[in-house]
Amino acid sequence: MKNVLLTWETTGNFSMDKTNKIIKSIDSIISLTNEELVEFCSSFELQTLKKNEFFLEAGQVCTSIGFVNHGAMIYFKSMENGDEKTTDFAFEGDWVTINQSRLNNSPSLVSIKAIENSALLVIKQEDLCNLYVKIPKVERLGRILMEQAYLKIAEQSIDLQVLTATERYKKMLCQYPEIFQRVQLYHIANYLGVVPKSLSRIRKELFE
Repeated sequence: MKNVLLTWETTGNFSMDKTNKIIKSIDSIISLTNEELVEFCSSFELQTLKKNEFFLEAGQVCTSIGFVNHGAMIYFKSMENGDEKTTDFAFEGDWVTINQSRLNNSPSLVSIKAIENSALLVIKQEDLCNLYVKIPKVERLGRILMEQAYLKIAEQSIDLQVLTATERYKKMLCQYPEIFQRVQLYHIANYLGVVPKSLSRIRKELFE
């Protein structure tokens, strides 16, 4: 792995510290040669977002996929009354996109926004399709990431129906142990399907 990173550092646009997370992420799914890794990484562009800047706004067509190198993002829907309905989070090592919009070339129903200063490695859909042709193993990566995204959505839907708010809270803490240090209580509460007051009560009861 060290030789791969050093090769990319001298031939690509990113330094080693900006690519090691994405390389480690895909290494657990597919095995690419040195040359394939360079081709893969060169298809990404670095995008930095300040806190509250958008990766994607509702109504836009999603045309890319981003890998969160550092920072934190939320998926949310703006309601008519001005509230925001948080539907998901993304932290370091997560991929962000709206698959329905990206694959159907249709306007997204939700927005993706940085809630911390963040940096993402972003690949456009067109470049991703080209990678599938050049490096067939990357198509397997895309399929597995799609499967993981589907399973996550299905699990969230089932959890909202069968788990209590306290059970959903405990499960969220196992998945994101530092979430309360990084995400506002309001976003966490409506992600769990409760009002902030109820979430405060659940936390108080558990701590006591």
